[in-house]
Amino acid sequence: MHIVLVEPEIPGNTGNIARLCAATGCELHLVKPLGFSIEDRYLKRAGLDYWHLVRVHVHENFAEVLKLYHGHNFYFNTTKASKRHNDIAYRPDDMLVFGKETAGLPQELLAAYPEHCVRIPMINDARSLNLSNAVAVVVYEALRQQDFAGLR
Repeated sequence: MHIVLVEPEIPGNTGNIARLCAATGCELHLVKPLGFSIEDRYLKRAGLDYWHLVRVHVHENFAEVLKLYHGHNFYFNTTKASKRHNDIAYRPDDMLVFGKETAGLPQELLAAYPEHCVRIPMINDARSLNLSNAVAVVVYEALRQQDFAGLR
């Protein structure tokens, strides 16, 4: 399973997601521009001592991710989708894509892949979940569907 963060801004969120990747075996993809340095102390602190367990890939842009992972299923997480995240039958090599904290994924990207956009159910008045929480919700649903293969 691959987690793709498009232009993440907050090092603590990315650190928490890296720790999730370490605990689940997911690979982490960071798409530039990043709102922080990968050497950022907050990023490292949030990941604690798990960084050696994480496969991190840094990409110059999202087009690079699409090219490198052509043939994989991409699922774009957005509050604007009609399909719920648990309506998908996830596979082990899927790409779970999340946008930056302040704006989500670019509208052009969502418009290009409307059938691959998913959302986490929330009440109408809620704007969104914290990025690291949203990633955890979707990743664990995908792993649950695969009977948590490789996890104890």
